[in-house]
Amino acid sequence: MNTKYFKIPALITAMIMLLALGSCKKYLNQLPITDVSTQVVFNDVASTYKAIAGVYSRLVGDQGFGIRLSLYYTVDNDETQGPTGAGDNDRRDIARYAATSGNAQLTSPFNQLFQGIEFANVCIDNIPAMAMYTSGTDQQKKQLQRMYGEALTLRAQFYLEAIMIWGDLPAHFTSAYNIANANPFPSKVDRDTLYNHLLNDLLIAEALVPWRNEVTTIGDQVDERITKGAVKGLRARIALFRGGWSLRSNATLQRGSDYLTYYQIARTECNDIIASGQHSLNPSFKSLWKDQVNGHAVADPNGELMFQTSAIGLTGSEDTKLAYYNGPTVNGLGNKSINIMPTYFYMFDSTDQRRDVTCAAYNVAANGTTKIGQAIVAICDGKYRRDWITNPVISPTNAVQYMGLKWQILRYSDVLLMFAEAENEINGPTAAAYNAINMVRRRGYGKPIGTPDATVDIPAGLIKTDFFKAIVRERSLELGGEGERKFDLLRWNLLGTALNETKANLTKMSTSTVMLNPSYMGAFPAYCLTTALPISMYYFTTSVSDDNNIGGLWANSLYKTAPTATPAGTTKVVWLSTAIATAGTTSPLGRFATNFVSGKSELMPIPQPARDANVNLTQNPGY
Repeated sequence: MNTKYFKIPALITAMIMLLALGSCKKYLNQLPITDVSTQVVFNDVASTYKAIAGVYSRLVGDQGFGIRLSLYYTVDNDETQGPTGAGDNDRRDIARYAATSGNAQLTSPFNQLFQGIEFANVCIDNIPAMAMYTSGTDQQKKQLQRMYGEALTLRAQFYLEAIMIWGDLPAHFTSAYNIANANPFPSKVDRDTLYNHLLNDLLIAEALVPWRNEVTTIGDQVDERITKGAVKGLRARIALFRGGWSLRSNATLQRGSDYLTYYQIARTECNDIIASGQHSLNPSFKSLWKDQVNGHAVADPNGELMFQTSAIGLTGSEDTKLAYYNGPTVNGLGNKSINIMPTYFYMFDSTDQRRDVTCAAYNVAANGTTKIGQAIVAICDGKYRRDWITNPVISPTNAVQYMGLKWQILRYSDVLLMFAEAENEINGPTAAAYNAINMVRRRGYGKPIGTPDATVDIPAGLIKTDFFKAIVRERSLELGGEGERKFDLLRWNLLGTALNETKANLTKMSTSTVMLNPSYMGAFPAYCLTTALPISMYYFTTSVSDDNNIGGLWANSLYKTAPTATPAGTTKVVWLSTAIATAGTTSPLGRFATNFVSGKSELMPIPQPARDANVNLTQNPGY
């Protein structure tokens, strides 16, 4: 669904002009009243399209998935961690579970999410009331129905993100000006009630939004707008969160006794997507990221990128800092602020091609091509990386921070893994569950996706609990660095366990002691549980083929004792050493989730300015 850019910046004007959020919602970042009324905006298909573009626009920019929602709020977990350095009442404290209600990076993202909800509400309230919605031509009605469904879906996405981060929140399911007098200071509503509302909304939306192969039949162009598969996939995701664990207002983690009801919803929705044949896996995991996402591809023949943010404009309001804040540097340009956990690197099998895509163990020299090997403590996440960007290519001397890369909210592989998880929870590890997870694994190893392969498939005969552990591991290997892991671990009630066991294994790695297999997911490869892992790695000092990535970069094995002498034509970097666990905020262990407290840290604090604006907005437990 990524064949043409959705031109957001040129289309949001009408949406911004019509919104007057009212004094009851100061925390919604209110905008001034103008003379452009809803009657003017919601008058025809073209004007309504501009309003919908305004809703989409709230996904991106610095306060959205451009950097904060995607890269600040999603670490530390057992895959990735945030930047080095002392506490700062800013991004470092967020990563380390040390945020307070006055943290400088909480208020604007909170406001933008609720602004997105409000933008969506204006569309939801007005589109079905348009005369054209019921009396227009068949094409006009279908196009407006689609936009109504998109608004419902986008509101659900904004709310899901806010609930995952902050828990219970006020219910805001109509335009602020409709409730200004009735309820100016709304109290929190239990998240289960909010989730149920969103699930019902999405059931409506999926009947209105076309499948990706039906878009042109209603007169729309094929672009990156939401289609039915994305609606169903988001409904499945919300259902899993509704059926999962979460931190409640009494400071305990709980899940509802009716959780299987929601796993069934997730199973049904994912099965519908699979059965539709509308989406499939790109045969190459590396090509998906290097040639498609980083290559600014204008076609997605497989439809694997089901829901992604637009990112254009080269500004902090409409673009993203992906591959600038994270990923390897080129010519010293970039922040390198997200690091791969050394323990996560060794979760991958040696032949799993996803390792060298997800983990970038190099920086790039001033010439833009020569790779400089990095120590294991400095590996960056690699799915968004500056040296892969094409169409157009970014010059190694260009200091640009906004490069138009789209954050991926939902991919088809996630749908397959959600199906496997829900199927296993309801029926155990059936053949259908095995097939779904094994399709993802085969692609990860470069094997034919639809052909059983005993060398990579999950072994048959697992009991339900062990199959679940395989899913926990596979979701990490497949979706690493995509913002899923922390929230997956939360809904499974495994975040605290994962953090503690990761810390223990970091300590072991720092002294070349054999790591322990995690209790909460599938095991490390057996050859990673050894004292023979190298203490030094040697990288070739001449340019190497990117097709081999890490494999072509290193002269010695990542899994065997290192040579005692530096091989010719290589440079040595320290690999496993005490640097993994030294005290202070520069080592992986020294800064990793240092302030996590169960019963508190599973949620962020409500920003104080939001509470100042709404006297009934209570604070989360422990803050």
